[in-house]
Amino acid sequence: MPVPLTVRDATAADAEACAAIYRPYVLDTAVSFETEPPTPAEMAARIAASAATHAWLVAEDGSGVIGYAYAGPFATRAAYRWSCEVSVYLEQDRRRTGAGRALYDVLLPRLVTRGYRVAVAKTTLPNDAALGLHTAFGFEPVGIHRRIGWKHDTWHDIAITQRFLTPDPTPPATLH
Repeated sequence: MPVPLTVRDATAADAEACAAIYRPYVLDTAVSFETEPPTPAEMAARIAASAATHAWLVAEDGSGVIGYAYAGPFATRAAYRWSCEVSVYLEQDRRRTGAGRALYDVLLPRLVTRGYRVAVAKTTLPNDAALGLHTAFGFEPVGIHRRIGWKHDTWHDIAITQRFLTPDPTPPATLH
């Protein structure tokens, strides 16, 4: 019987595991447009920044942290303050195991409690697994940035999907 997953808030102590999970996405794929993997110290700073205003979660099983999901600002202009961008990363051999779903099951409601109204996900194409996860959570396609990123000697497109986190169109009085 498989060990159940636990989803919890990330801490600085998770930075090394998150950096290790993210590293192959940076070095070996175009899933991330970063070209240099962040150090554990940089990852700790990212965790702290996200947790302060949005959320950063990790999924762990008996072997330790196997994935993470987080949210951050969609854009810096004040009018975007009720919107956020979300991402999920799993150990390479943990994709399509339900871990991404478990992370979003906690992340998306958390964002609602913090006052966010719209979540946006950007996915390098092709990536059927990521698009399938987002579709399963009600994200809808809103556009594609064509040839927007150059990595590994080729241009890459980005699909943009979004989901309303709440049906209420009025802005909250305050965020967070």
